[in-house]
Formats: sequence, structure tokens, C-alpha cells
Amino acid sequence: MSDLRLMKGNEALAEAAIRAGVDAYFGYPITPQSEVIEYLMAECPEKRTGMVVLQAESEIAAINMVYGAASTGKRVMTSSSSPGISLKLEGISYLAGAELPAVIVNVVRGGPGLGTIQPAQSDYFQSVKGGGHGDFKLYVLAPASVQVMADFVADAFDIAFKYRAPVLILSDGLIGQMMEKVEFKDQKKRMSDKDIIENYGSWATTGKKGRERNIITSLDLQPEKMEVRVQGLQKKYEQMENEDLRYEKILCDDAEYLIVAYGSSARIAQKAIQLGREKGIKVGLLRPITLFPFPKQQLLKLADQVKGILSVELSTGQMVEDVNLSVQHKVPVSHFGRTGGIIHTPEEILEALEQNSIKDGSIRHHKARESSLL
Repeated sequence: MSDLRLMKGNEALAEAAIRAGVDAYFGYPITPQSEVIEYLMAECPEKRTGMVVLQAESEIAAINMVYGAASTGKRVMTSSSSPGISLKLEGISYLAGAELPAVIVNVVRGGPGLGTIQPAQSDYFQSVKGGGHGDFKLYVLAPASVQVMADFVADAFDIAFKYRAPVLILSDGLIGQMMEKVEFKDQKKRMSDKDIIENYGSWATTGKKGRERNIITSLDLQPEKMEVRVQGLQKKYEQMENEDLRYEKILCDDAEYLIVAYGSSARIAQKAIQLGREKGIKVGLLRPITLFPFPKQQLLKLADQVKGILSVELSTGQMVEDVNLSVQHKVPVSHFGRTGGIIHTPEEILEALEQNSIKDGSIRHHKARESSLL
């Protein structure tokens, strides 16, 4: 039986984690995602499902707790915001190298440094270009609503265990803090130790029990073996691109101009394309749902159709580089973004499209109008 509630994005994600049968959450509070651990602590999921919730002494401790628990085949997650994720990156690289499934949530705030607690999308590079050290990638899901932020918890664990790899849900302070109606699925039972042995006993450290030892490590000092390990990871990432790419196209069939945006920017851009259509501008929206894998072929195909592309982000321009790479210079690409916690409006996005992509098709960055603070 479904359950409909009005909740913040962070709270909805926390409730979804309980209902998804997550075994443990290890985290540390940081704005604007502190409601995740606050909600979990208040709900006492240990009484509801047996789920363990622990505030670690630091972000570094939290991600290493995730590593330890994930090695036993348990469903484990953590969450943080930008500088906190930076502290977790070494552990995330270890998770990838040891091929351990886990879910990490980043509710992005502005940076660099401590920056601001206001929304941003400036962790794109960190998320899709590896972030930590070594040749690895994260499967990255970008929610554009509170409902989807909650739905992605179960999806992320499915992907994590399919590939034995860490998965990132890349949200931002806008979606994490906004309130919307959310429909939750029924409670899912946590897997028993017997279920874990039957499903993941070939690699998880569930106890020897008469079999060969399972050794969890990302260390291999023999170059030839390490190369084979890294090549194996690359095959996983290719499989992700072939089997689990996600994107959404809105009004693209007859589009002469294209906006590319993800997350909260895609929500705002959707209104911008409506305003554009009302003015007679045939503009569509491509929303990457997975940032890795990125919808490269879909963009390349649209590049044969449209006259110009505008990449819209809450940053100075990061995803725009992947947009440019995808279209292979077939069509001019421009960028429009706001920073410092200022959220662009649909009217600003449409103006940027008209000035950059429609007026002369030049590739340049649109400077936002100065905003007066009330």
C-alpha cells in the first residue's frame, strides 16, 4: 500500500532508505543535507527494520564504516554535502577499487572551500570525472524532484549490486530543502544473513564456513594483475553505458534549439522552453538523468537537427564541456549559469538562449544580469 506525504527532499530520501531495506547509514551532519541524519535519528529505524544509524566522528570515519559494512554484503549508504564529499573521496576510490556496492548522496552547496550553504551544481566535475584518485568512475543519478530523489535510493542500490560498484545520487540544496508531495512504496524487508550468503557469498566477507576466504582489498602490488583489475572496471563502465543510461527528452521532435540541463536546473529550464514556445521559438530540453553514463549519442543525434545548444547549470560551466564533446563541434554550444547560491529564472534562461544560440550562434558564456538583494 502506497503512502503519500508532504516532505523535504532530504527527509524523503531518508524515509525511502528505511523502506528500501537499507541495513546501515553512516554519516555526519553538514548543511544543506543535515535533515537526512536528523530524520533517521528521529525515526529510530532500528526499531522499525533493524537498520543501524550512526553519526560518525567525521566524514572520513563515515565512509570507512561504509567500506567495512559493504564488504559484508550489506546495503549501506552515506550522505553529505560538497566539502564533506571531498573528505570522503579517498574512501570512495577504495570502494571502487575493491568493487564494493554502496550508495553515496551529495546534496550540493556552493563552493569552492566552505563557500555557501545555498544550492549549486558545481560538483559535476568531482562526480563524473572520478573525483578521487585512479581510473574509476561513479554511476551518477541526478534527481530533478523530491519524488525522484526518494525513488533513486532503491534504484541506486539495484545498480550498485548489479555492478558491485559505488553509486552517487547527485542532488543539490534546492531539491534537498524544497517540500513536495512524495508517494512511498511499501516497506521492503532487509535481506537476512542467509539471503546475503546465497546472493553475494562469492565475494562478501560473510564468514569462511568451509569455503575459500573472500579477501576485500583495492591493493595489488603486481603491475600485471593491477592492470587486469583496472581493465575489468572499465568493462563495467562500458556495460553501464550500454545498459543503464537514463535521460529525458521534452519537446525535442521538432526543436530547432536545445537546452541541456539536469537536476533543479532542468525543472527551471522546462518552464523556459514553455515560455520559448509561446514566443514561437521551437526549443526542446534534453535532461540527463544519469550524468555518468552521459547521453552522448543522443546529443550527437540532436546536433544534426538543431541550430544551437544552451547548457544550463548552477555553476560557471562544467557539464557544458561534456555537451561540447558529445556534439563534436557540429553545432554551436553556449553556457548559462548562476553561482553563489543564486538560482536562475526561466526568463533568464530564455534570454540567454536568445542572446547566445539564436542571435548569432556564437560559443560564449552569458553573463547574468546583476541581481539586487532585497
